[in-house]
Amino acid sequence: MLFRNLKLVNYVVFGRGSFNQLDAILAPQRKGDAPMIFLVDHFFKGKALPNRIPLRGTDKIIYVDVTFEPKTTQVDALAQSLKDEFGTISGVIGIGGGSAMDLAKAVGLMMNNPGSSADYQGWDLVQKAGVYKAGIPTLSGTGAEVSRTTVLTGPTRKLGMNSDFTPFDQIILDPELTKDAPVNQRFYTGMDCYIHCIESLEGTFLNEFSKSYGEKALQLCQEVFLGNKEWTEVHDDKLMMASYAGGMSIAYSQVGVAHAVSYGLSYLLGTKHGVGNCIVMNHLEEYYPAGVAEFKRMVAENNIDIPVGICNGLSEEDFEKMINVSMGMKPLWENALGKDWEKIMTREKLRALYEKL
Repeated sequence: MLFRNLKLVNYVVFGRGSFNQLDAILAPQRKGDAPMIFLVDHFFKGKALPNRIPLRGTDKIIYVDVTFEPKTTQVDALAQSLKDEFGTISGVIGIGGGSAMDLAKAVGLMMNNPGSSADYQGWDLVQKAGVYKAGIPTLSGTGAEVSRTTVLTGPTRKLGMNSDFTPFDQIILDPELTKDAPVNQRFYTGMDCYIHCIESLEGTFLNEFSKSYGEKALQLCQEVFLGNKEWTEVHDDKLMMASYAGGMSIAYSQVGVAHAVSYGLSYLLGTKHGVGNCIVMNHLEEYYPAGVAEFKRMVAENNIDIPVGICNGLSEEDFEKMINVSMGMKPLWENALGKDWEKIMTREKLRALYEKL
């Protein structure tokens, strides 16, 4: 196999109340009067969490609209506005779900790299380290807190800025921050983690590193979403660790069919990542029979309705756009189906799959 020198998050703190350490954690990272910028999910505007953010000097909270997943235009506008207002900053802290954390990673990179973030959509295109970046998840499941990518929708594709410069320098994993998550959103994001595990553990890139993390994350997801009548703090704790372990599992392997197909949905229809993965996973018995059967049990036990018929009425051009985006996710398809994946997943077969959704 090809061995990768894996770049991980530099520092991790876990535990209830660990958010209260944020001031002390950020203090050594401050560069003179240059501010820390807090990109906070707009869900928290007017709520208690922003009042706990330790603002110093010219520090600034920016509420980011994550109704739709991050776009390269959004990243570029945020980075340029910060350059115009401050010139330089000490760092970017993302507080929220996967979209808020991806925005923080991308904006942090674009503070020190020229051009547009669309120029860096791909693998190892980023040439310079960004400013200091910290991630604080308030939803569990995406693995964005540990991944080496920041997934963005650009002018022609949905693809991450995948690089060794992308991971956070610091993450704070405080399960208390997830307690008010809406039930449906918590499930969809948790299923992102579950699907990570299935795709990693059944992929051709599987190795003992990714397997060890994937198996633990899968176990935790099963404990959280099967056989439970009432949600407790323990479930929040377990799901946050499942998210971390699931993200670690795909860091040294890859995701697969569900993610490759859902990227097309997100690009064309703006479907949120977790929901999109669930919509696709519902129809992947051919590729992950045991995983899909268990997934459907989780859906039933948690009384979740997965959207159906979202591709009804799409034009030929629409289908072509989705297929082009999906087929461009070559490492995902290779992990799922092997080096000859293009002989297995033809454009016609992918079209038929989209028609089922």
